[in-house]
Amino acid sequence: MFGKEFQKKYALSEQGVRNVKQGTLWTVIVNLVVMGGMGILYLMMSRLIAALTQGSALPGLGTVLPLVLAFLLLSFFTHLQQYQATYGLVYREVKTVRISLAERLRRLPLGYFGKRDLADLTETIMGDVNRLEHVWSHCLGYLYGSWCSTALVAVMLLCKSWRLGLACLWGVPVAFALLFGSRRLAKRNSERTKAAGIQVSDGIQETLENIREIRATNQEQRFLDALNGKIDTFEATMRRGELSTGIFVNGASVIMRLGVATTILTGTRLILSGQTDFMTLFLFLLVITRIYAPFDQALALIAEMFVSQVSANRLTEIFDTKTAGGSEQFAPAGHDIVFENVEFAYNEDAVLKGVSFTAREGEVTALVGPSGSGKSTCARLAARLWDVSAGKITVDGVDISKIDPETLLTDYSMVFQDVVLFDDTVMENIRLGRHGATDAEVRAAARAANCDEFVTKLPKGYDTPIGENGAKLSGGERQRISIARALLKNAPIVLLDEATASLDVENETQVQEALSRLLRGKTVLVIAHRMRTVEAADKVVVLADGRVAEEGAPAALLGREDSLFRRMAQLQGQSAGWSV
Repeated sequence: MFGKEFQKKYALSEQGVRNVKQGTLWTVIVNLVVMGGMGILYLMMSRLIAALTQGSALPGLGTVLPLVLAFLLLSFFTHLQQYQATYGLVYREVKTVRISLAERLRRLPLGYFGKRDLADLTETIMGDVNRLEHVWSHCLGYLYGSWCSTALVAVMLLCKSWRLGLACLWGVPVAFALLFGSRRLAKRNSERTKAAGIQVSDGIQETLENIREIRATNQEQRFLDALNGKIDTFEATMRRGELSTGIFVNGASVIMRLGVATTILTGTRLILSGQTDFMTLFLFLLVITRIYAPFDQALALIAEMFVSQVSANRLTEIFDTKTAGGSEQFAPAGHDIVFENVEFAYNEDAVLKGVSFTAREGEVTALVGPSGSGKSTCARLAARLWDVSAGKITVDGVDISKIDPETLLTDYSMVFQDVVLFDDTVMENIRLGRHGATDAEVRAAARAANCDEFVTKLPKGYDTPIGENGAKLSGGERQRISIARALLKNAPIVLLDEATASLDVENETQVQEALSRLLRGKTVLVIAHRMRTVEAADKVVVLADGRVAEEGAPAALLGREDSLFRRMAQLQGQSAGWSV
């Protein structure tokens, strides 16, 4: 019952399966103890009937009180153990699951996040884990425990009177058969509701992220109408799902409760025919209330249990995704980056086709080419943000696919055009370059990146919060903080994605000065768009259609009549003279 299939079905760890077993065991014990309380009540009723019909003495308080106290103490102890097994253990396990999920996400290749929708991934991390937590703690132990205890009691009832036993119990399997028959419908409704909910999250996120563009183009109403439509679709989908689930759950509850009526009718007929007595019927009526009670919570949550399998599948998909592992030892003597017949594809779309070139230590290697030629892909592959489909990339002869990404990236600094900053102070945003760096080291890196000029004007200097993604700073200021971060890290390999392309002349000059300090003696791979950047490079690699079209020194390539690089330079020169 609690095998590998069960474990995968509900995304449980091995400890989680053990927790469910404990919860089931204590639920069985609790149900049997409570059934024992019904036995005490039956005993007291039997003595009372005997006193009224046969004139025997009523049981004294000294006889009844010890039984009641023993029952109360035993009931308290078993309920406490059940609570610890079904809630306490599960909540500790959920903590472990969340940490394991975070650790798994940390070790997944970054290409995985490019393939997953952000809102969808957030829903898995937050919503799916919460839903599974509720099922693990509130449903599984109670449901399986109720089945086991009911099976034990059913055997005893059938031995006592098989006719009354059948009249009492027939509704339980019929009710659950109805519910399990609706499982596919519940799963389908859950998938539709989740998809609609993700569409709402996507719409809200898109609207908030692009609010300036939306207002600038007077598209507020169109976006709000589209968002309202997604919300209406989500609400309608949720209502349909809850309505269909409610019909089956309440229908199952009504069917199960019909057992009370059939027990009374059957018992009355058997009493009238002399085949049983009133106390036997009374016993069955006592027991039947306890048979149905444990299922009340399980029935209310069983639909959620079915729905949780969608969440379990989504969570399992993350844990089943292969991580980007490797050796934690990486100490190359040099830092030449060599691409050897590298191929790469996004899904089925080939981006790189047999790319080979070398970026040497102490030199600036510029990657140029038309849009979509594979320049950014090469930079990401060089840092093992993604893994190559074929071929290999080495650093001083070491295949980077054999090195743990976190270990590998200690030797890399990256400065991209799209800077990512955190809602923290200037000091802490720069300190991200090297954890544990002193304030003096951070300030030294900031001065080298020409940050002092604007930081000193901030209200609290380096302790000024800069807002979400540096919203309180200009583009040039944000870029200089990014360079200060890279200077503080002082890694031997630097990847640049045209860090000055969107800056004005003054900011560009300051950023170029900062970059010149950063790049001295490093292995530099730069994605270049401007000829000003390319002219300063030691080597140019021209990519076209996912292949290396040509490579060499900028001057040598410009001197070739048939050079693609020369043609690109001429086109850029012509566009530079364009005016309104």
